[in-house]
Amino acid sequence: MAFVATAPRLAPVVAAQTDLDAFMQQVLARRDENWKKLQQYVLDEREVIALTGPARWSLWNERREYTWFVRDGFFVRSPVKANGVTVGEADRRKYEEEYLQRQKDIERRRGRGTGQAAPATPAQPSPTDDTAPSGTDAILRQARQPEFISSAYFLRFRFEEGKYALAGREMLDNREVLRVEYYPANLFRGDTRRRGGGDRSNRGDLVEAEMRRMMNKVALVTLWIEPSAHQIVKYTFSNVAFDFLPVPWLARVNDVHASMTMGQPFPEVWLPSHVEVAASVSFAIGDLDLRYAIDYFDYRRAEVTGKLGLPAAQ
Repeated sequence: MAFVATAPRLAPVVAAQTDLDAFMQQVLARRDENWKKLQQYVLDEREVIALTGPARWSLWNERREYTWFVRDGFFVRSPVKANGVTVGEADRRKYEEEYLQRQKDIERRRGRGTGQAAPATPAQPSPTDDTAPSGTDAILRQARQPEFISSAYFLRFRFEEGKYALAGREMLDNREVLRVEYYPANLFRGDTRRRGGGDRSNRGDLVEAEMRRMMNKVALVTLWIEPSAHQIVKYTFSNVAFDFLPVPWLARVNDVHASMTMGQPFPEVWLPSHVEVAASVSFAIGDLDLRYAIDYFDYRRAEVTGKLGLPAAQ
């Protein structure tokens, strides 16, 4: 009788969790679609790396600027400035060529892995040249995510049934969103097999597996989701405790925090806006703080019939 009496109270909870799981499954299935909705657009990028030591002493500070465009059907990253200094023409061209070749090689290997032939694309002039691509030459053909998309989803969330909790509704950038907390069990995963095949058995593998288990145990991911579009608008990642790490007498990890924010540069199209990772580690001599941030901005439709110039020097 106790079971019968309890069942009605449990039913709404189970139904609500099932609905949330189904909702999150749709959210994660659609997260990679947006970058393909438009075939011709360009954007700019600002990358900052800062490392500070005791007393906030600057140990390393780097700032780089890039622009992205489509060439030969692939998104290409082109360097514009490094620590305020404009990148030379020869260095820029070399970087673009090497970057494009890497993307083509990756796509070719991907085609072999899936049994599909990668599309052959003739060499096209750089959009920063006087002769810009026109027509279909600047239309996106790559199947793999460009780097500015994969960097935004550096945490490859996997759907995990029963690991989500609806924390409520909030306003974010004048938009009502759902706040969902995700308590992962498999966010950090490794190869379950040894390189030579067979079951994992050596002590190093067991220690590594236990480390990943503890990392999952103390991880919390919070997601803000636009419900009608099933779109992740923002997420934050935090590791709340690192007491399990070895050699605490040498170094102690105080905090690791990461966040990603999406923007809507075009109607119904969500693309990365800001990515940031911060970490703090304590040593006997003091604290070390690392900050890495990327801003993606000035998304705009590509002018495929005219010259695409580099941003003017500030």
